[in-house]
Amino acid sequence: MSQTLDQALADFSPGLPFAVAFSGGADSTALLVACAQRWPGQVRAVHIHHGLQVDADGFEAACRGLCEALGVPLLVRRVQAFHAPGQSPEDAARQVRYAALAEAVQTDWLDVHDVAVAQHADDQVETLLIALSRGAGLPGLACMPSQWRRSGLTWHRPFLTVPGAALRDWLRERGQSWAEDPSNIDQQFTRNRIRARLLPVLADAFPAFRDTFARSASHAAQAQEVLDEVAAQDLAQVGNPPQIRALQTLSRARQALVLRHWLRLQHGATPSTAQLNELLGQLAACTTRGHRLHIKVGQGFVQRAGPALIWSGL
Repeated sequence: MSQTLDQALADFSPGLPFAVAFSGGADSTALLVACAQRWPGQVRAVHIHHGLQVDADGFEAACRGLCEALGVPLLVRRVQAFHAPGQSPEDAARQVRYAALAEAVQTDWLDVHDVAVAQHADDQVETLLIALSRGAGLPGLACMPSQWRRSGLTWHRPFLTVPGAALRDWLRERGQSWAEDPSNIDQQFTRNRIRARLLPVLADAFPAFRDTFARSASHAAQAQEVLDEVAAQDLAQVGNPPQIRALQTLSRARQALVLRHWLRLQHGATPSTAQLNELLGQLAACTTRGHRLHIKVGQGFVQRAGPALIWSGL
């Protein structure tokens, strides 16, 4: 069910003190202002300067001004978000941003173990639509969790049930300005096209789409939790690294499940559908000692090493 900002914040219980990822845009401005009012003296802010926009220095200056007015300590980290071949600039910037946020908090604020970020209900819908357009499985359809662990910190998304427009209305009611990133209206980016073209149509045809889409994402997340448990049990049975003969006793679907789990958990690698199908085909054909297996997966290769499969990076 969609909530107001105040309702969402009432359900938010971070460990104190905590940090807010603060870009200076409307969403993170609403998060920072609301949190500073609710937990005075317990909120810190981190601004990541990507250098990707002409006005990046202006965003930083605006963030410094608001944090000073709120009495909120601010850390600024400057990063370079270069993307690898085949990686989207958005994904590269996101990975660098999270790494820089974690580094800043853990280096300068040893008493902070929680970080809040400002993604909202529209961001969740956009994530689901992008996942569907890419033919994603359950992990992609599960979208963004409201809370998760990463880099030794607990991360929170308290506004996942709040529409983006509600955050801007909340700021306007209080006369609070924010920095407008011009890239947010550049429709060369998939998210912006969805926001500008699809969300208005969905709102007209299915007024409750934010709630129903979120419910579907929640169902996908619950199903994925069960599959993760099954995969962990199967990995314990086939060994780590996986033994080929033990894998061959499983159905093809469970082979796929346990191999994805092993690659993600142990090596941070995610095979494409084509790569996984090739791996499963080679695994089925692996009936003699001399059968060679060497398949690219992510930024490395799955290979046969005697009776087992191993993964090696590039």
